[in-house]
Amino acid sequence: MKARVAASIVLALGLTAGMSGCTLLTPQDTLYIKETAHGVNGSVGKIDIRNAVIVSNTRGTIGNLVVTFVNNEDKAHYLTVHHGSSSHDIAIPADGIKKVGGEGRRIEFTGLDAKPGSLTDVYFTYADATGAQIQVPVLSSTFPGYEAFAPTR
Repeated sequence: MKARVAASIVLALGLTAGMSGCTLLTPQDTLYIKETAHGVNGSVGKIDIRNAVIVSNTRGTIGNLVVTFVNNEDKAHYLTVHHGSSSHDIAIPADGIKKVGGEGRRIEFTGLDAKPGSLTDVYFTYADATGAQIQVPVLSSTFPGYEAFAPTR
């Protein structure tokens, strides 16, 4: 009888070790999180800048800023975006999200002088906040999935 109990315990321990052994030495994937977006993130005051990228023609002379703004405050803001001598104002709703660069509002920079594959400085600011300068990647409008975001000029 004691032999049967001992054999059952040994078998249970063996099964437990055997079934969990694969994950015992495997590293956790959640320890190595990779950003899967092509753009960059930042923030200015209470507004988050998400996945900012400039889609340009192949010469890098004109670019369309594609970005999502998230307002984390209960009041609307007018965000100003500067690049070189270009400046654009965007209304960001209170506690809202504003997507720019697609079908709706576009921010196009002329005189971009940044070839696809490079980074270019874009400055974001609004009245109550210290501005933020972010190096935004420039992608070619021939990049798969970005053809629709090509500059219109």
